[in-house]
Amino acid sequence: MDSTALILCDNLVKIYKVADLEVVALQGLDLTVETGELMAIIGNSGSGKSTLLNILGGLDRPSAGRVVVGGRDLLKLDDGGMVSYKRETVGFVWQQSSRNLIPYLSALENVQIPMILAGRSRREQKEWSNELLEAVGLAGRRTHRLSQLSGGEQQRVAIAIALANKPPLLLADEPTGEVDTATATVIYSIFRRLVAEYKTTIVIVSHDPGIASRVDRVVRIRDGRTSTETVRRAIDLAEGDGSAKEKLAPGSSGTHEEFTVMDAAGRLQLPREMVEQLGLGRRVRVEMEDGQIVVRAAIAGSVAERGTVEAVGVSSGEASKDVVGGKRRWWQRR
Repeated sequence: MDSTALILCDNLVKIYKVADLEVVALQGLDLTVETGELMAIIGNSGSGKSTLLNILGGLDRPSAGRVVVGGRDLLKLDDGGMVSYKRETVGFVWQQSSRNLIPYLSALENVQIPMILAGRSRREQKEWSNELLEAVGLAGRRTHRLSQLSGGEQQRVAIAIALANKPPLLLADEPTGEVDTATATVIYSIFRRLVAEYKTTIVIVSHDPGIASRVDRVVRIRDGRTSTETVRRAIDLAEGDGSAKEKLAPGSSGTHEEFTVMDAAGRLQLPREMVEQLGLGRRVRVEMEDGQIVVRAAIAGSVAERGTVEAVGVSSGEASKDVVGGKRRWWQRR
């Protein structure tokens, strides 16, 4: 496992049995998330993103493959080990903040509850709870009960609760789904601050394709596999030799590049609109031309017009190295 990676999913499979039917939610999914990364997972309903989130959160177990979080192989953990994992390694923020909150307690008391259950000292409970509420911008509302807090403020309390036991991983399921745009901006700013100050790794599941401007990387899941990744990158400065990079301000959009992901077996999902436009069927021709991989429709008696899928860095590998340090293979849509 890469020493900088907090999450590693390798050929992850999850099969649900419903009556006499088997539903394959994840079909050999691969994913790596670096420590201190702010990233999002998107996809249509039924794509497998919620299943992945539940597995990473220890709420469900995969059927096959490998998933390692913070050095713990989740497939090998017994029930006691899984309880410890959920208490120490991962925190959850739900779309409905009420799932994290006890209504008759104050904001401060709500944040202290996980620490009480973990046996933290009263001094640590007080100091860390106050620091977390300050980090989410609620230092002046710590004694208020839920009825005295807005929906956005309740969600920020829920974020503080998720971090009460100092987990290195925060999972957020549609965390801005029930708040307005202004409050959503505040919540994403808090996520940025948590990454910057505490090196927390944050994985957000969302239906919003516009989330790319809020995070550093967006992974799209389609049919139980990682399909594309959109990466936010710094802009080259025109000064000197051009080696300098413009530092992206938190929340700025920078530039975005979308890549199609190829797994370890060499499989990739061609964009559906391209497949339909070129009339690609179940069988295609794959050929090498001038150091590039070309995909053509296989038509009886003839070869269709060339498709528009080209491998980036096939000869030199420079493109993949520029994005992820040469650790993974990437394909770019043109």
